[in-house]
Amino acid sequence: MVEWRRRFGVWASVLLGLAFCMLGAQAQAPPPIEAPPSATDSQAAALSSGHLKANSTVKLAIGDLIEVSVFAVPELATKTRISSSGDIYLPLIDYVHVTDLTVDEAQELIQKRLEDGGFVRSPHVTIFVDESAAQAITVVGEVSHPGSYPAIGERRLYDMISSAGGLTDKAGRAVTIEHRDDPEHKEVVQLSSNLAENTENNVSVQPGDTIIVSRAGIVYVVGDVARPSGFIIEDTSITVLKALALAGGGTKTSSLNKTRILRPSPTGIQEIPVPLKKILYAKAPDVPLAKGDVLFIPGSAAKGAAYRSADVIVGVSSGLALFAATR
Repeated sequence: MVEWRRRFGVWASVLLGLAFCMLGAQAQAPPPIEAPPSATDSQAAALSSGHLKANSTVKLAIGDLIEVSVFAVPELATKTRISSSGDIYLPLIDYVHVTDLTVDEAQELIQKRLEDGGFVRSPHVTIFVDESAAQAITVVGEVSHPGSYPAIGERRLYDMISSAGGLTDKAGRAVTIEHRDDPEHKEVVQLSSNLAENTENNVSVQPGDTIIVSRAGIVYVVGDVARPSGFIIEDTSITVLKALALAGGGTKTSSLNKTRILRPSPTGIQEIPVPLKKILYAKAPDVPLAKGDVLFIPGSAAKGAAYRSADVIVGVSSGLALFAATR
């Protein structure tokens, strides 16, 4: 009996000591680390702070790229562009017309459709505008990929031309910039022949601006010449003699006195006689050419048979190789 009491006292002392150790360890342990908020918790916090509603007063427009998300229902998240009809397609509720609605109005409309259809109880919809057509810059004319491009940050003329794929081989040097806020005052910029070296005309452009790249003029030289070709010209004038020189000059069988200019007009093709032989001998003034002119220099009767009419000559000229006419 005495031995049993002694053993009980020893075990009781051990257990009491362990209990005190555990209490001390809990007192010294750091507080538990809270789990980071989930993605939906972060989204809810952002919504309450208004961070994702920065564009809530902006009216949606055709071409806008938007993200639609439903709180706590990630399966309904959609990134889409507003179609030409002003609609977007969303899971469960089909097409929704959102053009000319503000972001808040569109959110409320989608929420109502989800709730009325019984798909989501008390839905919370968020719309974020990734690309706004109202904030885009439009590039048209002689560029590889005409269209509207987002105006993110500071943009300059060369940046937008590059975004549109660069200039085509028929691009002129005159670029017109139409400002949305001041359409009556257009800005005309003359590009240099080497954009990389000359950035003087790399002007700033603003959201809503429209950049129009002009098309260079083309003058064709056909008939009995060394190199029948089409020559791309700028706004500077080009004369009959210069065009003839670019084409390598006439041949021994060229009928200089029968040279004529074929000039397209609203009423048809106008034929203008050119005294080329007198011009070559400085007995008559040189004749300026206009964009679209075809300088025809006939040759012998056999060669002339290939060009029986002005219409045929103009048709043949459109298939010629094009070269830049340097100053």
